[in-house]
Amino acid sequence: MRTLLRIGVILAAAAIALMPLPRAGVERFYARGAYPFVQPRLTALSNASTFAWFDAVVVLAATLIVAMWVVRVRWRRAGAVTTISLLVVDTTAIAAVLYLWFLGAWGLNYQREPLSAQLDFQDARITSAALRALAFRNVESLNALHAPAHAVPWPELSAVRDQIAPAFLLAQQDLAMSWRPEPAVPKRSVFNFYFTRASIDGMTDPFFLETLTNQSLLPFERAATVAHEWSHLAGYANESEASFLGWLVCMRGPASAQYSGWLSLYGSVMNALPPIDRDEILRALGPGPREDLRAITERMERDTLPVARRTGFALYDRFLKANRVEAGVRSYGEVVRLLLGTRFDAQGAPVLRR
Repeated sequence: MRTLLRIGVILAAAAIALMPLPRAGVERFYARGAYPFVQPRLTALSNASTFAWFDAVVVLAATLIVAMWVVRVRWRRAGAVTTISLLVVDTTAIAAVLYLWFLGAWGLNYQREPLSAQLDFQDARITSAALRALAFRNVESLNALHAPAHAVPWPELSAVRDQIAPAFLLAQQDLAMSWRPEPAVPKRSVFNFYFTRASIDGMTDPFFLETLTNQSLLPFERAATVAHEWSHLAGYANESEASFLGWLVCMRGPASAQYSGWLSLYGSVMNALPPIDRDEILRALGPGPREDLRAITERMERDTLPVARRTGFALYDRFLKANRVEAGVRSYGEVVRLLLGTRFDAQGAPVLRR
């Protein structure tokens, strides 16, 4: 009976993984129904402790699986084939339970309707002239914000929550969200060594809805990273959508947060430009922002292990595609299309569809 139950859990997880749910249904019943009930409570629960609950889930699951295999193989009561077969079923059942937990707590957000469907978004606005204008605006903003951003002490990672929490609320109002996501306390993970070597700036815990951050982030990277991860907590699983909302959060924050937001966008904008335009944009960049961008590059070159970076990006690319993000890791760069195609009002808020 227990074996049948395990097989049932495995089949349920496989069915959901293989058969996409209707996006309209996910948007209505999960993204605007169940998830707004779950997120504030889970994040408030995980905020009550300083350790990362994600670490506990991973360590306990790995320990359970290893111990189960060691004990049952060493003291098996049946033949080797039967023992191994049951162990495979049990291990797959544990993975299925974790997958169903992932989907229920956060993962179904990958199957919601795209953010562009909520915005006054038109592909016709995405032109080379608009891209050049965005690039010059990016550079001009960095030049203007560098001095005021550096004029005050940069907050530690633990204090970033208080710095940009009001801006997070304003950005939610810009998108006319009917609920209020709970901002998470940026936490250190036991996997921070891997984050550093694989060049992972932050991560959203999909089980307890925490924000995990790379502790080697430079001060002017922190606000944009936390805002991006909070955007995931707000239900925007797609990387370009989280980058869009994260940038909007930074724009609603103090000068240091705005500067961090424009810095985080700079690489995506420059990569989208044709090579012939990049030199002109680069010449307009002031020495202050240029030095900060150089410091970010040096941090990544110093801390990143190329093999870990390539492996991490390949695994995450597969993870995104398995969750129906066809662009994979390239979805990070699509924030530029979202910014160009969206109409903004005079106050800098995105205009929503009627």
